[in-house]
Amino acid sequence: MKKIYLNLSLLSFFLMITSHLTFADEIIPKTNLITNKTREIAQNIKCLVCQNQSIDESNSELAKDLKNLIKEKLESGLNENEVYSFLSERYGDSILLKPPLNTNTILLWFLPFIILVFSSIYITKFFKK
Repeated sequence: MKKIYLNLSLLSFFLMITSHLTFADEIIPKTNLITNKTREIAQNIKCLVCQNQSIDESNSELAKDLKNLIKEKLESGLNENEVYSFLSERYGDSILLKPPLNTNTILLWFLPFIILVFSSIYITKFFKK
């Protein structure tokens, strides 16, 4: 019985605390919001110098420049989708870690599966001989 009362009191305590929480944009200054959004976008942009690394993880000069560019675009009033559009227009869809499926990137999306199918066929024929 004591465990039930303890659990109920803990639950009511946490509910009381969470009821007084405010939204992050009410507490965090706008500069911190832009910094957080810059980091979020940087995690989805591929470093053109490093291999398979986001610019958030990279320490190259180009990655630092791209992070500053993203921050400037956000400060000028662009939203997240507009920043992605700007970067893909300037550097191509290959700069995105998850490029959209279109005619330019269709090989990028399906080439691994095509290679898998052909290599499976080749290996099967090889072992049948």
